[in-house]
Amino acid sequence: MKTPRAAALAGVAFALLFGATIILIRTRMPEGIDDSTTWLDQGSGGITTATILMPFAGISFLWFIAVVRDGLGRYEDRFFASVFLGSGFLFLAMMFVATAALAALVASNKAMTDPAAHRDVIEFGKMFVLSTSKTYALRMAAVFMMSLAAIWLKTGLMPRWLVALSYLAALTLLVVSDLNMWAAMAFPVWVLVVSGLILARAGVFEEIRARID
Repeated sequence: MKTPRAAALAGVAFALLFGATIILIRTRMPEGIDDSTTWLDQGSGGITTATILMPFAGISFLWFIAVVRDGLGRYEDRFFASVFLGSGFLFLAMMFVATAALAALVASNKAMTDPAAHRDVIEFGKMFVLSTSKTYALRMAAVFMMSLAAIWLKTGLMPRWLVALSYLAALTLLVVSDLNMWAAMAFPVWVLVVSGLILARAGVFEEIRARID
């Protein structure tokens, strides 16, 4: 499946799965230092569900990247394409690392017998997850958005309002991603908007591709 519709479907799948993952984690894991141990006991079921969903979200995102890049065809710019691919892979890798750390916390929670060590390990794991996802992964997502917006601006494949929206959302993520985990929802919402527009303009993309091929 190399049509624009494949990219749209993959993007919708990623947006829904990744959005659900963020909601499950955010509603069960506090961002501050309070309740540093009880949240893991009370929210382990939701966190486990999030760690199960994330690999499937990653698969959908890889498919989205591949089909979007394939759709660029001869319009692909090597510089921006390198940044586009690199930032996408880094974002996905760091989200995998963050959810893997959460899965490890859930799995090891019952095995800890020393209360002091238990608290320290959970606090470290939580801070690791938050730093990996908020400070690093989301900023790579912002770079991904900006690089794709730059390609669209250069080629005219997408409307100017989407380019402007992409830059605005990316700058928002760069600035506020450390402040609140809910900021992460900007990325799946953006992917959902892009996917819907790709689906609506699928005929245009196929016509352009037929001309350049």
